[in-house]
Amino acid sequence: MRIVLVGPPGAGKGTQATRLAEKLRVPHISTGDLFRANISRQTDLGKLAKSYMDAGNLVPDEVTIAMAKDRMEQPDAENGFLLDGFPRNVSQAEALDELLTTEGIKLDAVLDLEAPEEEVVKRIAGRRICRNDSSHVFHVSYKKPVKEGVCDVCGGELYQRDDDSEATVRTRLEVYHTQTEPIIDYYKAQGLVVTIDSMGPVDEVTGRALAGLKREGDGE
Repeated sequence: MRIVLVGPPGAGKGTQATRLAEKLRVPHISTGDLFRANISRQTDLGKLAKSYMDAGNLVPDEVTIAMAKDRMEQPDAENGFLLDGFPRNVSQAEALDELLTTEGIKLDAVLDLEAPEEEVVKRIAGRRICRNDSSHVFHVSYKKPVKEGVCDVCGGELYQRDDDSEATVRTRLEVYHTQTEPIIDYYKAQGLVVTIDSMGPVDEVTGRALAGLKREGDGE
């Protein structure tokens, strides 16, 4: 299957993308991974992207699209892929459609992970990360450490990342609503959108997504 995953920050896209890609046996293609891979390999696209990033500028759509095109042409993506973080706006969605049409293929579904805005803010702003190991993650409401401010695993200090502050989260949400959310209507016009409630246990959300994809595949 060829799937695009969309949803606001904090909706659990990264977690669900990894799980769904494994279940569907297709590669998980995220823009973050694309940038890191191209920059670390020092490809021409990576060097170009880095020049914009180092200058504090956004990487232009055409560079992102070229990276995505190169990745989707790899052998492991021959029978499908799951795109996470791309397309990020309508112009990228149009470019993706053009690219897929050229290749004689099309998207099977666009999974829209929905979450109430205040819950998203609560999820992200409440995260606390261990300074010793960023894989040790806690939450002021959902996963409290035994001792406030101290990692249960290694005893390291727990802190809030700058980009997890409430003000920053609300800014990120505004960017999502302005730039990315319009692609949902774009894809609804093509009959591709499958809306999924992203609230609840991770396994349940994955189950809903797989059930939604099955219905879409059956043409319901």
